[in-house]
Amino acid sequence: MLLLHNARIITQNPAQPTASALLIDRERILAVGDVNTLFNHYPRAQGQNLGGRVIVPGLTDAHLHLKQYALGLQKIDCEVDTQAECLRRVAERVKTAKPGEWILGHGWNQNAWGGWPSAQDLDSTAPNNPVYLTAKSLHAAWANTNALKLANITSSTSDPQNGQIQRDAHGNATGILLETAMELVSRVLPEPTSAEITDAIEKAQPILWKMGLTGVHDFDRRDSFMALQRLHAEHKLKLRVLKNLPVELLDEIHALGLRGGFGDDMLRIGNVKAFMDGALGPHTAAMFQPYVGEENNRGILNMDGEELFEHGRKAAQVGLGLTVHAIGDRANHEVLNAYEQLRNYEKENHLPALRHRIEHVQVIHPDDAPRLAQLNVVASMQPIHATSDMFMADQFWGERAKLAYAWKTQLDFGARLAFGSDAPVESPNPFWGLHAAVTRRRADGSPSLDGWRAEQKVSAADAFAGYTLGAAYAAYMEDRLGKLAPGFLADLIVLEQDPFTCNPTELLALESSATMVNGEWVYDSAAVLGGR
Repeated sequence: MLLLHNARIITQNPAQPTASALLIDRERILAVGDVNTLFNHYPRAQGQNLGGRVIVPGLTDAHLHLKQYALGLQKIDCEVDTQAECLRRVAERVKTAKPGEWILGHGWNQNAWGGWPSAQDLDSTAPNNPVYLTAKSLHAAWANTNALKLANITSSTSDPQNGQIQRDAHGNATGILLETAMELVSRVLPEPTSAEITDAIEKAQPILWKMGLTGVHDFDRRDSFMALQRLHAEHKLKLRVLKNLPVELLDEIHALGLRGGFGDDMLRIGNVKAFMDGALGPHTAAMFQPYVGEENNRGILNMDGEELFEHGRKAAQVGLGLTVHAIGDRANHEVLNAYEQLRNYEKENHLPALRHRIEHVQVIHPDDAPRLAQLNVVASMQPIHATSDMFMADQFWGERAKLAYAWKTQLDFGARLAFGSDAPVESPNPFWGLHAAVTRRRADGSPSLDGWRAEQKVSAADAFAGYTLGAAYAAYMEDRLGKLAPGFLADLIVLEQDPFTCNPTELLALESSATMVNGEWVYDSAAVLGGR
């Protein structure tokens, strides 16, 4: 048994909000209280003096693409202010690449650059290499001519369903691929081996631990799941993972009878993931009314509510909920219509009320805003999206942005919030997300002292709950995760400051000094952990 003491412990347990000592037996918390009482009851416990530091429950990123994030650590960082700087970084990578070797990068945003780039911009920088750079949104990509040729994309190539090959005035591909058109190039990329993915995820774990993350809800696909299973079998998975499954495999999932919750507390099945629309960045999020300045563009709606209901009905038969990507107000409306039908179907067939989710809920019609709470749908939102996207939202959604990234509205209506990052779209650093949630400001203080659409700010306690209690509820684990209480899993982080009382600007620099997952110290920044 391990007794942590001389600490300010913030438990998130209403019955015992704070304590100074915590007793851990293997993977669970045995007791919470003061050091003298616990040492008297458990004299053989091994003590660790935390030097007056703060202990809080471990944080969970409720929406992260683990494989893409891990592999992305090896890619060119294209999240820069200018196209010229991105091209400079490509040129640097080309210097060490072999002729014909793929050059990969991520993070560019044409809205920050003042317009779309082109294949020709990359051609002069990398004449002997195919280049493929995904946008920050992950809903667009920028390819050079060599990459387009390898993908057999020509002026006569048709747009795929729910995707678009951007073309110039002569009908030639510009190098920009939107939504499913990205797959035309991504499918000819050299696939990383299972061993390479496994290695990348293992190497990413310490980075996430340092950020304060002890768990994630993963939205990558089969190869990510295989890598996670391999790590788990080898006792190298030290991050609690809820694995969501792609809707394209629903027939196979249904045939197997694979249920939500299958697995164990380290790696378990979550919901079935579907996409209803695109994203704000490439202007493919499905909207009721056109984008400002684009009278013919209302985005891309992948399916209507009826089709989504059919997916949900089939999933519910084997105890699987839905989790649906919806950005635009039209997309969110269609998802809520499907969920309303699904709730009725569950009742009529005496099925459990599953914990369905909407991922992002980025802009919602006023009439639909109360419906998540009414239907008991989890609002899985990413606070850091708001500070990244706020100027775009105002520019392209106009007054509709009043209900964009509106987590306070959802909270006031009574919806459950689960917070995440959508990494690698954004940084998975939860303290950056906490800062965004409580300030609605960027790190440089913009747009104002009050923050962007300040009425949507939430308290530090509510924001923290989104990364702990809300994420645990979404994973059906609220009876053992998200609090520091007897019987709960011992996932916790040690901090130098109290995130509930520090100046909100200090959240940006906050990180874990030591991280425990499943009762095991997995990270210690600088010998923080002392003796008895």
